[in-house]
Amino acid sequence: MRIAYLMNTYPLPSTTFIRREIEAIEALGHRIRRYAVRAWPEALVDPRDRAERAATHYLLTGNLRGLLGAGVREVLVNPRGLARSLGPWLTLARAARNGPVRPAAYLLQAAYLRQRAAAEGIDHIHVHFATNAATVAMLARLMGGPGYSFTAHGPDEFSQPERLGFSEKIAGARFAVAISRYCQDRLVGLARPQDGPKIRVARCGLALEEFAAVRPRWVDTQTLVCVGRLCAAKGQVMIPAAVAALAGRFPDLKVVLVGDGECRAEIEAACRRHGVADRVILHGWASNAEVRSLVAASRALLLPSYAEGLPVAIMEAFALGRPVISTRVAGIPELLDDSCGWLIPPGDPRALMEAMEAALGATPEALAAKGAVGRERVARLHDRRALARTLWRLFEETASASRPAPTGERAVPRAVPSTGLPDPL
Repeated sequence: MRIAYLMNTYPLPSTTFIRREIEAIEALGHRIRRYAVRAWPEALVDPRDRAERAATHYLLTGNLRGLLGAGVREVLVNPRGLARSLGPWLTLARAARNGPVRPAAYLLQAAYLRQRAAAEGIDHIHVHFATNAATVAMLARLMGGPGYSFTAHGPDEFSQPERLGFSEKIAGARFAVAISRYCQDRLVGLARPQDGPKIRVARCGLALEEFAAVRPRWVDTQTLVCVGRLCAAKGQVMIPAAVAALAGRFPDLKVVLVGDGECRAEIEAACRRHGVADRVILHGWASNAEVRSLVAASRALLLPSYAEGLPVAIMEAFALGRPVISTRVAGIPELLDDSCGWLIPPGDPRALMEAMEAALGATPEALAAKGAVGRERVARLHDRRALARTLWRLFEETASASRPAPTGERAVPRAVPSTGLPDPL
């Protein structure tokens, strides 16, 4: 069975978890073909991400001639398949409300993907995120291409779900993956009742072996580390005020922000306003090894998000034996509680300051105990090897329920049964 993965923009610093997932499936002896709509335009820091970019075939980036040629070929060799896709395509285009250019591009990408998958003998396409890449995979399937599935993460996917056509995408998919129980509940609420059994929980996985050599060690530090894109949803702009409030009691307090993004200028302005530009360090993007080193040398991870799915940064901090300060949103409470960190309401500056104070004032023994609970929890719930086995079983067991329709022939819809697989948790 030949599997392809399809992403929107890939790779980029925040998609390490996808690379790890693909690597884990390949470690089982299965080759995965990488497709993405576009390449990330910025420089990649991690060498494995650079290697991943070289292994990825792009549908849109640098491929205008290929897309136009695919559209012409689809009209000539597969008019019936193309016609089958037009009704659902128009429905999704109207729901998306993003003008005529993008929907037309999705149709061309779907034609190109169908043809490419046929040439490479792809049996199934798995998509990460239920956005434009899932639309392309669904349209390619309607044209007669391979079956597809997708993993939904949130939070952006659920901010305006009516624009993404969840019901249609779930109905056409062999199965859908939710990364948390919270995410599963959202998907079930957006799906047709009969499609509920298709929605499975499979939590993002870590390469735990990469953390095995990093033993939890406690040094005399007052440094907290925040890992993530600098954006409004991550809440980093609240950090300077909290640091200013605690600086008198903790003279060596520093917070290192690992990442970059559209809120950098706003965060820098907040640092200047509160007089903590020397205490809040904007590190920029870092390689995976650098992130591990920074978190391992810190007192705790800090992630005051307003909106999340289930952050990989929390999993990585736990794998390093570090407690976490984060917020009670989406899937975070399924992993983080008071036994392994501090869970606070989102957007509450006082609660953030108090949690940081508690972490900075905790004894080494208390911090070690919380870190040990987190480490055990992430090893049990987020091992990428278990994730890979679960996904491959889903690929195999659902493939027979929905075979690719021969080009030019009418597709006969088939019900996709529940796999009956145990939850990997």
